[in-house]
Amino acid sequence: MASSKVMPAPARVESLASSGLASIPTEYVRPEWERDDSLGDALEEIKKTEEGPQIPIVDLRGFDSGDEKERLHCMEEVKEAAVEWGVMHIVNHGIAPELIERVRAAGKGFFDLPVEAKERYANNQSEGKIQGYGSKLANNASGQLEWEDYFFHLIFPSDKVDLSIWPKEPADYTEVMMEFAKQLRVVVTKMLSILSLGLGFEEEKLEKKLGGMEELLMQMKINYYPKCPQPELALGVEAHTDVSSLSFILHNGVPGLQVFHGGRWVNARLVPGSLVVHVGDTLEILSNGRYKSVLHRGLVNKEKVRISWAVFCEPPKEKIVLEPLAELVDKRSPAKYPPRTFAQHIQHKLFKKAQEQLAGGVHIPEAIQN
Repeated sequence: MASSKVMPAPARVESLASSGLASIPTEYVRPEWERDDSLGDALEEIKKTEEGPQIPIVDLRGFDSGDEKERLHCMEEVKEAAVEWGVMHIVNHGIAPELIERVRAAGKGFFDLPVEAKERYANNQSEGKIQGYGSKLANNASGQLEWEDYFFHLIFPSDKVDLSIWPKEPADYTEVMMEFAKQLRVVVTKMLSILSLGLGFEEEKLEKKLGGMEELLMQMKINYYPKCPQPELALGVEAHTDVSSLSFILHNGVPGLQVFHGGRWVNARLVPGSLVVHVGDTLEILSNGRYKSVLHRGLVNKEKVRISWAVFCEPPKEKIVLEPLAELVDKRSPAKYPPRTFAQHIQHKLFKKAQEQLAGGVHIPEAIQN
């Protein structure tokens, strides 16, 4: 059991984890109802992946094929995954494996720096400065802290990027992340094209609706999950859906992602050469609920540091009104979500979460509640 003594939480989870403590502070202990059979050490939970359903794996190579049958098959697989799961592993996505390894090395290189060096890049959420190095504040639905530190920054479009807050170490950090953003942006367009076709639209429909090449933002959050002495009591990231249209996840080969599907938590396998793609709230809204914003969370473990690179593809906060596409609304399928700007959706969601407190058992919200 966790110590009942309330300990002041240090600014960084990394510092706490390296202090040699045997039990975690109560601020990090999840509520009792949340500590179900699937909340445990990620290295043990991943062993259960042979049981039950598995997150779909989609090969994107078929979409670029000259063979129309292969192209349609790829489109159907993406559509089915987005409808049934809201998440998928994508392989043959087109990003060079060498670049993926450089991204991993650059992110690890930053977090390998002493905490004091990383603090030079600290954000200040109280002043609205969300980009930079930080740790999760207790402003989530449970009021509990999460077992992670992170680095958050906009990586695309390049004309909106503020390189002054990017790490100067490792020396190639900027070069690597800029190239990754460029190559990933191609994948973003491909995925939005496939998902547009899956709704019966032309390829460009969703991308245009989300702001196009000039306005669609790509925000990267490098999540650093230190070793945890009591992983059965903590979460790296609590259960949530992403507000984005799509989220792309790369990891360092250490498991931890769980998605909620069919009334149970499913552990994400480690699929070589893949990126994990989440459908977010924004696409659920535009598709009038046909595509599902996936509820997911992150486990931690006792033995290995986990690092993940999450890129959130977001529309501009005020310029676009998010609402179900008119062609998907009729008497039999009325609009499920009211029109809101992206900024309004974020505020509404935060308010709802604060109201709920997730009491009385595992709370499985709709991605967007009216």
